[in-house]
Amino acid sequence: MLVVLGLSALIMPLRVQSRLVRRDVPLLLGVSMAVWGMASGGRVTWQAGTALLVATVMNIVWEMRTARENPEEGNEIDASERSTPQVAAVKLAAGLALLVGGSQLLVQGATAAALALGVSTTVIGLTIVAAGTSMPELITSLVAAYRGKADLAIGNVVGSNLLNQLVILGLCATVSGTRGLGVDPVMIQRDLPIMVLTTIACLPIFWTQGVITRLEGGVLVALYGAYLVEQLLLSIAPGYSDEFRLLVLVVIVPALMVFLSWQVLAWREARRSP
Repeated sequence: MLVVLGLSALIMPLRVQSRLVRRDVPLLLGVSMAVWGMASGGRVTWQAGTALLVATVMNIVWEMRTARENPEEGNEIDASERSTPQVAAVKLAAGLALLVGGSQLLVQGATAAALALGVSTTVIGLTIVAAGTSMPELITSLVAAYRGKADLAIGNVVGSNLLNQLVILGLCATVSGTRGLGVDPVMIQRDLPIMVLTTIACLPIFWTQGVITRLEGGVLVALYGAYLVEQLLLSIAPGYSDEFRLLVLVVIVPALMVFLSWQVLAWREARRSP
């Protein structure tokens, strides 16, 4: 979410629709907190997976019922971009095949290189595999931002995160049966809280004047970079991980808090002005 939104905003500032702030992002935050709670026991049970799938159905129904709030959004496509359903289906299939194929090659090559360097499988999953599986999402959002389709770029990010947690995690936990889906303690103590906190941190950015600026995009990318460095240090140079965490605690976290506070104050000032 951080890198996709950040890079998209660096290409072109993204205008945020009010519905995204009122409905979709709070929903993503609620789902993230629920997943964290389900995994806190060290295992996501099949009952929890079933609950996530039920929540998926409820969300789809809700989306269909509320999609009529802004019916004019469906008419934003230019006439030059329209095509027949057959042509659109062929383009969609070809694009998906290229994206998926390229992502698989990226994951295989990067994973082999990381294993040769002695990087743990957990770090590989959180960095390389995550980057590879998110590559279609990233490319889609970057192209959408370049073409001025900000709603598609942001909706792609939020929808993808919801899909990963509701459908993918729900299906994996459900088919695991009575064994449940094991969760690494490191993910419970560090990665899942970071997922929730990053979603919370995005809220002030979404609020400010309804636009994700290039500066805010750069901050999101920098946060992901700090997270990536911390992951790599744990595997490659664990002796420096404590010093880096101290740097994050003393410098990066206060700077982030000041930035978010400034964003909230700017948002409140903008609401007061006529």
